[in-house]
Amino acid sequence: MDSGQREAAAALGLPPARRLFRIILPQAMRTIVPNAGNEIIGLVKGTSVVYIMALPELFYQVQVIYNRNGRVMALLLVAAIWYLILTTALSIVQHYVERHYGKGRA
Repeated sequence: MDSGQREAAAALGLPPARRLFRIILPQAMRTIVPNAGNEIIGLVKGTSVVYIMALPELFYQVQVIYNRNGRVMALLLVAAIWYLILTTALSIVQHYVERHYGKGRA
């Protein structure tokens, strides 16, 4: 952020907290949100790889259940649908947050 913007906000008499939330943070969020959102979505997708290590996450829980009842394909399909729902929901939230902080950007 340009230091001139901070000086201009201070010259207008804006308190430091308002300067942070109205001027500095919105500009920073424009660059933070896409990277952070993609990282979170990547982490959610990466948990399916952790399944091999048998950590208690979605695919591990599915494995426990299908070891009891023998319905492998149906439960793996349910797990895949859950991953699709989670990543889609996170992508939609990321889109709206990016759009919110992208207002007024040329």
